[in-house]
Amino acid sequence: MSLDNLNSLGNEMSIQIPPDSQGFIGRECPDSECQSYFKIQFGTGLKGEGLPCHCPYCGHTASQDKFYTKAQIEYATSVLLNRVTGALLKDLKSLEFEHKPIGPFGIGISMKVEGQPHPITYYREDILETEVICDKCTLRYAIYGVFAFCPDCGIHNSLQILEKNLQVCLKQVEWASQADESLREKLITNALENAVSAFDGFGRETCRVAAEAGGASDKIERLSFQNLSGARERVHAIFGFDLANGVNAEEWFFAFKCFQKRHLLAHKMAIVDEAYIKATSDPDARLGRKVTVSSEEVKLLTEILGKLGSVLFKTLPGIS
Repeated sequence: MSLDNLNSLGNEMSIQIPPDSQGFIGRECPDSECQSYFKIQFGTGLKGEGLPCHCPYCGHTASQDKFYTKAQIEYATSVLLNRVTGALLKDLKSLEFEHKPIGPFGIGISMKVEGQPHPITYYREDILETEVICDKCTLRYAIYGVFAFCPDCGIHNSLQILEKNLQVCLKQVEWASQADESLREKLITNALENAVSAFDGFGRETCRVAAEAGGASDKIERLSFQNLSGARERVHAIFGFDLANGVNAEEWFFAFKCFQKRHLLAHKMAIVDEAYIKATSDPDARLGRKVTVSSEEVKLLTEILGKLGSVLFKTLPGIS
């Protein structure tokens, strides 16, 4: 029996994993305790052969061929079986024959091969929530959530996300300058609240990663950066690091006052209370009246938070 078609496939077979419409290819963490899904765009990021891949969620590191998804493996297996069974069917069909009966009592005999190649199991890559282009290595990747390690260079993206969020706050201030009076105040106060929220999210995530790297994850359960003084005390107690490093005393107090204003905006309908006056000694504040926020304050706050975030990111372990 000739197996020319089957033999032509050779001993090895290359199967391409197609990217989705956005150019991404899915990856899945091989760590049994994680197995989380993300996507990367090949051709971006680090250049070279044999580079490892890092899980953006848990940081697990392994070779790229360990990060195939279950759907990709099923697809590749089905393509392999499709090619093998297709080639085998062609070889078998070459053996088909038909001998018609001869004479009134002759017996005819024939062989006909029927069947189809093994079907291919197609799949779709999942839609993820956040797309990131790493500032360090330029890898384009997509993840669930917001914060992650870069799958190529392994750097955590928390500082990058903070900087982008602070840029959005500055955009809000820019829009406020072009808005009417009723909308201007809302845009500015929203920008202040968003800046504080961005720093709170950044601080929590950065400290979480650092605590896990140092085996102290149980110590950060209630760590919050919405209260700047409280966060400073907790960070120092856990990591031995002064959050105020990188800014001068005047800048620190200014940021502290802005965080106090944010507390009034979020929890007191922006009405000044005795606690605010006692904490800040704000000469412009009047008890029982609305606290004021200027665009200049938001601009300076974003600058200071950028400094605080940069120092925290570069000092704590397991981040950069």
